[in-house]
Amino acid sequence: MKRTMNAGAVVKSVCLAVGAFFMLIPFLWMLSTAFKTPAELNIWPPKFLPNTLAWDNFVGVFKAAPFELYFLNSLLMAAISASCIVLTSTVAGYIFAKFRFFGRDALFALILATAIVPFEIYMIPLYLQMRALDLVNTFLGLVMPYFIMSFGIFFMRQNIMQQIPDEIIESARVEGASEWRTLFQVVMPLCAPPMSALGIFAFIEAWNSFVWPLLVVNVKELYTMELGLAMFQSSFGIDISVVSAGSLISITPILLVFIFLRRRILDSISRTGLK
Repeated sequence: MKRTMNAGAVVKSVCLAVGAFFMLIPFLWMLSTAFKTPAELNIWPPKFLPNTLAWDNFVGVFKAAPFELYFLNSLLMAAISASCIVLTSTVAGYIFAKFRFFGRDALFALILATAIVPFEIYMIPLYLQMRALDLVNTFLGLVMPYFIMSFGIFFMRQNIMQQIPDEIIESARVEGASEWRTLFQVVMPLCAPPMSALGIFAFIEAWNSFVWPLLVVNVKELYTMELGLAMFQSSFGIDISVVSAGSLISITPILLVFIFLRRRILDSISRTGLK
């Protein structure tokens, strides 16, 4: 029995390793291409490792377009979106977890159902609303759809229900604390890990967004990193090395965030029962 389990574990590990390798191939190829010269891109059969590291590709990214401005726009958008989503999700999650009111479960189910609606379904009505509000080609119109996340409300509700006993909330109320004071001084400090994890999710989602910025922004001063990369492909032909270098620059902050905070992310996900 023990031998069968060990063999099964070995087969499972081998399958996971093979799957992980194939998933990493596009990233590794992009990493290799970012350091190749134009001559190395055209040789046949293609070589995976470049002969020399072409650092000029990264310099070319900033010469071809104001990439630092796009980086700043993406950073501001992602930071504001993450802050708003953490705040709104924590407040809504606290209400759904600790308050009893008519229609609570139905309202929560409705909010949760919106998480499965693809963005492409409602992006045109959303754009028309933004145009009616005269928010097209504005930073507020760019970031406003990322203020609330239905998954974030579910995520915080689950964590608050599991980590904060009702007795703590009742004790704060008995001592005269208002609901807002209870939320900010009792609930939020105890939910710091899941709030951090949610902030990371929201940051990554806003950072990687492409369709909405492409739809609502037409001025280059408001371009994000993703739009800047798309402009590279249209304005500078097929300079794959420069595009790959720009892509590597754009994903580096996300990789660093995940590498340094992966334990907190995985721990918060496991507490909600999501795997």
